[in-house]
Amino acid sequence: MVTSIASQGCASLERATARQGPSIGQWLDFPGYSLARTVAPLGQMYWVLIDCEHGDIDDKAMYLQVGASAGMSPIGRIPASEPWMMKCALDCGAHATMVPMCVTKVRQMPEQAEAIVRGCNYPSSQWPQGLRGAGAMFAPAAFNQSGREYLTHANNNVVIIVQIESRMAVENCAAIAAVPGIDMLFVGPNDLASSLGYFALDHAQIPEAQEATNRGFDFFNSGADIVALTSWMLAELTRLGRLTQISAAKPSPQ
Repeated sequence: MVTSIASQGCASLERATARQGPSIGQWLDFPGYSLARTVAPLGQMYWVLIDCEHGDIDDKAMYLQVGASAGMSPIGRIPASEPWMMKCALDCGAHATMVPMCVTKVRQMPEQAEAIVRGCNYPSSQWPQGLRGAGAMFAPAAFNQSGREYLTHANNNVVIIVQIESRMAVENCAAIAAVPGIDMLFVGPNDLASSLGYFALDHAQIPEAQEATNRGFDFFNSGADIVALTSWMLAELTRLGRLTQISAAKPSPQ
């Protein structure tokens, strides 16, 4: 798919789409240039997802974080399947865009997955119905390309990811995957669990989810910054609490 290797990060997304091995990355929900710069050199990660759906990240912060994700492939998760949101994420230099809540058909509208592909692609002979406007000023640098090179190859280089997050999406999963231009399906476990009648945060205990995990996936999220922060702080506070209890239980020196 990638016609001009832009970076190690961009190539790493191809590991997943071409089944060449696992592609491991990290979710970012906090805004900030410094955060992305801190995560990028850690190694062992191929991509970083900038969460503009549920994270505290606006358009300006998305531009900064994409620019700071050197060495990894920045993925922009947008709030909804609106063409202008796809354009915004891709124009800031995202190597991939993740679109939530793809169910194939919504409210009698045209097929949703096809509409997502049109929104992410420039008009061309291959994609004559592409909707993306040609005016990306910052994206070429994220691919180490000139403006002309980026415009020529973007339709092939950009990875389009849709999320499977509902019972209807599961039922239409094969049809969604068969849409030309859709590169990857990403399961949203919380919303999918809710749609199937389970409490969202208990999805790891669902036998069907465990069975699906054992089938083999190529794209792995190591967690989110907010999860890492709160988990570490909770563990440290618990440890500190034990230490203070032990200290309080010791007899006072005479």
